[in-house]
Amino acid sequence: MKFRGKIVDVGCLNNFTRVVNTISKLTKSCILRLTNDRLYFILSDKVASGGVAMWCQIFQGNFFDEFQIEGVSEEHNEIYLELMPENLSRSLKTAQNAKTVKIKLTMKHCPCITIAVELPSLSSHSRIVTHDIPVSIIPRKLWNDFEEPSVPDFDVSIYLPVLKIMKSVVERMKNLANHVVIEANQNGEMNLKIDTDLVSVTTHFKDLGNPPWVEEGTQPDSFQIRDPAIMAEARIDIKRLLQFLAGQQVNPSKAICNIVSKKVIHFVLLHEDVSLQYFIPALA
Repeated sequence: MKFRGKIVDVGCLNNFTRVVNTISKLTKSCILRLTNDRLYFILSDKVASGGVAMWCQIFQGNFFDEFQIEGVSEEHNEIYLELMPENLSRSLKTAQNAKTVKIKLTMKHCPCITIAVELPSLSSHSRIVTHDIPVSIIPRKLWNDFEEPSVPDFDVSIYLPVLKIMKSVVERMKNLANHVVIEANQNGEMNLKIDTDLVSVTTHFKDLGNPPWVEEGTQPDSFQIRDPAIMAEARIDIKRLLQFLAGQQVNPSKAICNIVSKKVIHFVLLHEDVSLQYFIPALA
């Protein structure tokens, strides 16, 4: 197996760094899947068992000037690696003023993602800073554990408010409760609610808009709520919600929340270069 990539454009490097920084805020460990045309960051905890799940994909052509991969076979030209995204994030912090960044799969004392950062220098010779990030290679027989999650048959789909505003609200609520209820309807209305023995607080958002699933013919068959004013809701861990909101650096052009009543909250962040899905299971 071989992999090597090269980033020269500063804007592309900054965008890639923001994606990695976001992933590092969401999980301590994840799977990096490499294919000919895409990179995927995957967290596949079973939502049904109370874990969160994440699926982030980027098109390598929007970031890399050079990109070569030789997977496990011609038939399966892919590579699956387990790594700690925080280590990747730290390595890229040294590359903010880099002339080039080269990333490749190497074998040192163990399999590594090696990042070589070429920094500008006052002399005629460039300075090279190298980082070796230990990884584990996932065998082919386990790849099916990391398939793209299916979009749930949601009851309501709604555009999120400005994420910074939502984050500010949730930060205040976190000091009052451990859980938050997210409810929304097909009239573009969404509420964040906490309810404890001592306090009840609700923040209302209106005129958010709803994604045009019906017009596009992609509305799930089991779409349950017919009256657009009826709220669908799910109660989730407020720390997980805040972790998701606080980690965002991808500046999405669209941010969507899909609610499966009392089961799961499914967030979708869309950018021209990146798509990120994040699943938070509902609490009883």
